[in-house]
Amino acid sequence: MIDARLQELGAQRFCDTGHADDCVGLELVVEPWIDGLWAALTKHFMSSRGKEEMNGALTTASKAFWRTDPLKPELLHIESQVELLRLDDSGRKNSGVLEHNAVNGGHSTALIADYEPSLTRSVPPLSQASLNIPALPPEYLQVCLRESLGQEESQASVTSVDQVFQVPISEAVQLTTNDAIKTTLLVELDISKTEFSYQPGDAFNVICPNSDSEVQNLLQRLQLADRREHCVLLKIKADTKKKGASLPQHIPERCSLQFILTWCLEIRAIPKKAFLRALVDCTSDGAERRRLRELCSRQGAADYNRFVRDACASLLDLLLAFPSCQPPLGLLLEHLPKLQPRPYSCASSSLFHPGKLRFIFNIVEFLSNTTMVVLRKGVCTGWLAMLVESFLQPHTHASHANGGKALAPEISISPRTTNSFHLPDDPSVPIIMVGPGTGVAPFIGFLQHREKLQEQHPDGDFGAMWLFFGCRHKDRDYLFREELRRFHKLGILTHLKVSFSRDAPVGDQEAPAKYVQDSIQLHSKQVARVLLQENGYIYVCGDAKNMAKDVNDTLVEIICKEAGVEKLEAMKTLATLKEEKRYLQDIWS
Repeated sequence: MIDARLQELGAQRFCDTGHADDCVGLELVVEPWIDGLWAALTKHFMSSRGKEEMNGALTTASKAFWRTDPLKPELLHIESQVELLRLDDSGRKNSGVLEHNAVNGGHSTALIADYEPSLTRSVPPLSQASLNIPALPPEYLQVCLRESLGQEESQASVTSVDQVFQVPISEAVQLTTNDAIKTTLLVELDISKTEFSYQPGDAFNVICPNSDSEVQNLLQRLQLADRREHCVLLKIKADTKKKGASLPQHIPERCSLQFILTWCLEIRAIPKKAFLRALVDCTSDGAERRRLRELCSRQGAADYNRFVRDACASLLDLLLAFPSCQPPLGLLLEHLPKLQPRPYSCASSSLFHPGKLRFIFNIVEFLSNTTMVVLRKGVCTGWLAMLVESFLQPHTHASHANGGKALAPEISISPRTTNSFHLPDDPSVPIIMVGPGTGVAPFIGFLQHREKLQEQHPDGDFGAMWLFFGCRHKDRDYLFREELRRFHKLGILTHLKVSFSRDAPVGDQEAPAKYVQDSIQLHSKQVARVLLQENGYIYVCGDAKNMAKDVNDTLVEIICKEAGVEKLEAMKTLATLKEEKRYLQDIWS
């Protein structure tokens, strides 16, 4: 829409617009776009201001970048920016920034070409290429480890929010069958002895730790296992070149090294290229240094995406893959991001379950294929699954509370800032809910809330409720099947539309809707009427990367078709619905 508006105002595009998405990796779009930008700038200046001025500008920029004499402090920032965006000039073979590959171990080029590339090894042309690498990030933390005085460490200190509640887990149920592709758990928390309150549609944070085994392995690799209980003291280096350097707010004062690695730092974070660049200077082996340079270079972007980003490589993976890399603790504290609390949607109503808070999640599992293939679980979901393992009820059992027979584990939660993903103030307004998989969670709360409201006001005017739900298999991962059927039978849920993406049609039946967006398309007239004529609301909850985008595209198509307008006008209509808080999303990547 911004693009279209610029054109309406008479702006002329000299280079194609780039659309980068951090969900899938900015580098995929940004680096090719920068390459195209140089070509477009060259063409623009050649045509509009003459070749001489263009050459003069490039010469000036080149002199500024390739100079060897010390720069004035005020030019250092400009130099670093030019380095990040500099033109790849393979002609400067003798530059100190550009490198030539030394063939490892005396092997011939022909032999190296036969190798498969991996995290630790490249093949031609990359292994023989001159490299453009980022500027070295300036160090700024000075770290001192002292023996601990045994002070108490609290999980509350790792979050910036005011209120943290310790609450026991009262129930845990597996909602999927054992042969389902993903395992989904329902967890119920007892909030009756706290002041925690919520509305259906709210989300809350779970404060979770890193895997204990991964923390111990990292300590071992850093040769700090014997100092894990030492207190970490931080201060800013007096001679740092980093502008505006400050102590990381997410690392509490005078906590043990083990506590910081467990509760404060995202040790699973995929290292950014700046971090890889910093690790280069901590690596003594020549071949390992070269490979780390390749992975952080512009020429090695494809290898970085394949072997670091897509492989979900962590810092520990890199340190195990490059044994001669010995980074100081300060470097890790500078580059590892904060371990964020994990948000979950409330899957209950306090009217329906007084003193309880329910939420659901898939146990995240993925293969990390770095130096060896490892099956990992999500930081938070893996931890929660381990906590409830001893009293987890299989999906076939009727729901009943833990009953206090086993010692209920406690977790720390905090409220999230107020959002608008709530039922309309006017209950007579129709609503459409779109929530495949665990995206159905807030809508269970909506339906429970509506049931209690209708019990309290039997003569009330309540609008229609549509639910578009989707899953893979009807018999394996149809979450809350019995509850949804009951809501539908009672008339609370007016329309229940379910799609199964992996179930084949039975006999000669026509293929049903495969995904929620297909089901929405089948009911385009009713959807358009609710949104455009009845002032209804639409709620979308679930995956941002695919589902939410596809649902949005489907809504654009429906408005085009049913309202008879152009695509841009349909997009403006949806934007208006968002502004009016009638098109609401609770989506995650």
